[in-house]
This record gives sequence, C-alpha cells and structure tokens, in this order.
Amino acid sequence: MTREETPLLPSRAQERLSQVQSHLASSEVDIPRGMETILRKSPDDIVVTCALRTPITRGGKGGFKDTAAPDLLAHTFKSLISNSGIDPSLVEDISVGNVLAPGSGATEFRAAALVAGFPETTALKSLNRQCSSGLQACVDIANAIRCGMIDIGVGAGVESMSSQYGPGAVSEFSELLDGHQEAKNCKVPMGVLSEQMASDRKVTREAQDAFAARSYQRAEAAQKAGKFKEEIVPMKVKWMDPKTDEEKEIVVDKDDGIRSGMSVEGLAKIKAAFKEGGTIHAGNASQVSDGAAAVLLMKRSTAERLGQRVVGKFVCSSVVGVKPLLMGIGPWKAIPVALEKAGIGKEEVDLWEINEAFASQCVWCVKELGLDESKVNPNGGAIAFGHPLGCTGARQVSTLFNELGRTGQKVGVTSMCVGTGMGMAAVWVKE
Repeated sequence: MTREETPLLPSRAQERLSQVQSHLASSEVDIPRGMETILRKSPDDIVVTCALRTPITRGGKGGFKDTAAPDLLAHTFKSLISNSGIDPSLVEDISVGNVLAPGSGATEFRAAALVAGFPETTALKSLNRQCSSGLQACVDIANAIRCGMIDIGVGAGVESMSSQYGPGAVSEFSELLDGHQEAKNCKVPMGVLSEQMASDRKVTREAQDAFAARSYQRAEAAQKAGKFKEEIVPMKVKWMDPKTDEEKEIVVDKDDGIRSGMSVEGLAKIKAAFKEGGTIHAGNASQVSDGAAAVLLMKRSTAERLGQRVVGKFVCSSVVGVKPLLMGIGPWKAIPVALEKAGIGKEEVDLWEINEAFASQCVWCVKELGLDESKVNPNGGAIAFGHPLGCTGARQVSTLFNELGRTGQKVGVTSMCVGTGMGMAAVWVKE
C-alpha cells in the first residue's frame, strides 16, 4: 500500500495515540511554561467546558439550612449535565471535595451522582483537604485526564455547614499526637490561631475591617448588577420557617449572606470573637455557609470531538505546607510556586480569587505578595457571601471564569489557606 493509499486513523484512534505519547511526559513538571505558551491552544490542553454552582446561603439561617449536602450535590450534577449537554455515560470519574460529612460523604455522594443521571459506570470518590477540597477535586480530575487514566471527569465540592458544622468535626487527639507540640497545634481553632497571626504579623483591626468592608461592598454591587447570575443555578427546596414552623417550598436563586450597607464604621462596632480586645470578629471572617459547585473537565481534543464549548483551561497547581499555627499564610507560599510552574509573573495575572477565610490572613498575603488589590476578589469573597468549606475551591473556578469573560481578560489564579497549615493555588486561562 502506498503512502497515498494509507487509510486515515479514525479521530478517536488519533486522539488515543496522541494521549499515549503525552503519557511519557504527563507530570506538571513537564508542562511548557511562559505566557505565550499557556495562551497557546493545544489538543492536549485540560479544558473546562462547564463550571457552575448553587447559590451560597447562610448556615442555619439561609435558604439551604434544611437541605442535605447530597441533595445540593445532586442538583448541581443535574444542572452540569443539562447546561453542558454532555452525555453522562461519557463521564468516567467524579471527585467531590467535602470536609464535614462522616467519611467525607463518599456513600451519599455516589448516590447523588446516580440520582442526577450519571450511570453506574461513572465512578466517584470524595476527598478532604479541608478548605482546598473543592480545588483538590478539580486538580485530581485534571491530572487523571492528563496522565490518561480517564478522558472526561467532574471536579466538585459541597458542604452543608448548617447540618454538620460544630465541635464534632474534629476528633479527640490521641496521647501520641498530643505529646508532639507541632502536631498538637493542628487542632488549635482557626479563629484563635488567626488572632495570634494577626498579632504576630501586625495586621491591625482597622486594616482587617477595611478589607472586609470592601468585600461586602464589592459583593453587594456585583449582586445588584447581576454578575453572579451566569454561574448560579437556582434550586427549589423545602424550607422550614423559623417564625411559624411552617414548611414552605422556596426557590433559592441568589447568595443570601451578602449584607447591604456594610462599612468600616459599622464593622468597628462588632465585638471581637476570640480574644478580649482582639481584632477578629463575625464581620471580618468568612461566613458559615451551605453550597455546592461542579466543574466539567476533558482534553481540548475531546471537547472538539464532542462539540463541547471550551470555557477555559487548567494550567497547573501547587500545594504547600506551612506551620499549623500559621495556616493563614498558605496562599503567600502556594501562589509563587504555581506561578513558577506556569512560567509567569504576578504582573501577568489579570485576576485573583483568594479565599477570604479571615481578613487578617488575606490582608497579610496580599501585601506580602505585592498584589494589586483591585485585581483581588473584585466581586467580593467569602467574608461577604460565605465559605462552604468543601465547595469553595470549585466555586472559585466558576466565579473566576465568569469575571474573566465579563471583563475580556485571560489569566486567573485561585488560592486559599488550608487548615492544619497548608496552602493551595492553581492557574487558569479563560477562552
């Protein structure tokens, strides 16, 4: 048979051949670096074709206070399937970040996937890397695709802090763990250690309240302008009216923790929560919240073959450890590592989504990293609309791409501090 007569391989076979070749250099260490490179489109890019979330509601008070985490997740999965148009039988694995549910909700979340319409052939796991669980779920799926383990997957996160937040979230330490000082520090309450960090790093209450007020004001303005509508999927739920004990059916279609009219002067009146004369209080720390988010990932070649619209792509990620008592500095250490992996500088990043666990740690990280504050959480953050622990890392992806698209920008970074002393970050490109 002559060269001209050689039959062309089917597109699926060509894709698999390319995939096998890429396996030989499949780690993030081997990713080409630099702005020109990360903006360039390649068949092997790990792309996002849909990213969405539920509204985020106040823990114990808001629209989802009577809705179980698996129900939030099932609705989010259903919305992901319908909004993306993906054939659910093509999704090979789902990774769900969760912090508070026993066993990280592995059994219930598998059931939620089946309820949502994924077949039994779609595998699912849950994971817990505390506040970065949702991002870790997305990264795990991206890396599974990159190394050829799967072709299509979903990274997600969910948390019902209304039903599962409290002292029982952390088990008692054994004598062995309690006998090691650094290990023992892992169970120091985050509010207490964040108060200590603010004192040690000289982050004033005034600076924290100014940051928090700006978060509220930005979120209020963004919500009024309808900026979150594109990323939010409304959900009809049963809700018990605390005033009448009457069960009602309501539609939750917006974040209900955003408070209007917040100011530095108003925040200054709130009593410190963790220490007499301290700096951290309910107004400058993240809210206890409920919510879910999901991200559909695959290679660009797969998306093109299936006719999936590419929202953006995952470039790389980083995870680092810091001292448990300095948990809040995690983004400061993780972000430079992610940028180095991508081969770009901070000045080349258009938008930063940094989780606002506490204003104290955000103020310090932003200042130490030398970031342009106007590019950090331009539509507010967890102080304003909440931090459902396992959900946040996945939620940030939809928020980031939504704002990058709205403003015509390209490069974004998501990051957060992580309980027990860690930090995580990821670089994304909008298309």
